[in-house]
Amino acid sequence: MTTIFALAAGAAFLVAIVLIAGGRDMLPRASRWMAPAALSAAFAIYSTVAALLEGPTGFWPEHTRNLWGNQIWFDLLLAAGVACAAIAPRARTVGMSLLPWLLLVAATGSIGLCAMFARVLYLESAKA
Repeated sequence: MTTIFALAAGAAFLVAIVLIAGGRDMLPRASRWMAPAALSAAFAIYSTVAALLEGPTGFWPEHTRNLWGNQIWFDLLLAAGVACAAIAPRARTVGMSLLPWLLLVAATGSIGLCAMFARVLYLESAKA
């Protein structure tokens, strides 16, 4: 089951990359925030199930088991850091207080990052 989940997520990512590369807006500006909000909610549910079944710190042994585990941890931290740096100017422009959002990202990773991005998109559409 976990192999199927990983393959499905990889396929969804590749489809998203192709759509993004195509440059077409799939959603109207007013509802663009809904996609990252839905991803944040879905991943929060999946992560909650994982934490309940395997423990809230189950991710840590995976990242400290070997060099590949370290590499994945470093990769996630780099990706989250770059994404936060890219989103921060837009968040400031729409009046968001960065510290609570960045702490959410630090605590929850992609869950907080998707939620933060959804909020930025929502506030940008509300301004427009």
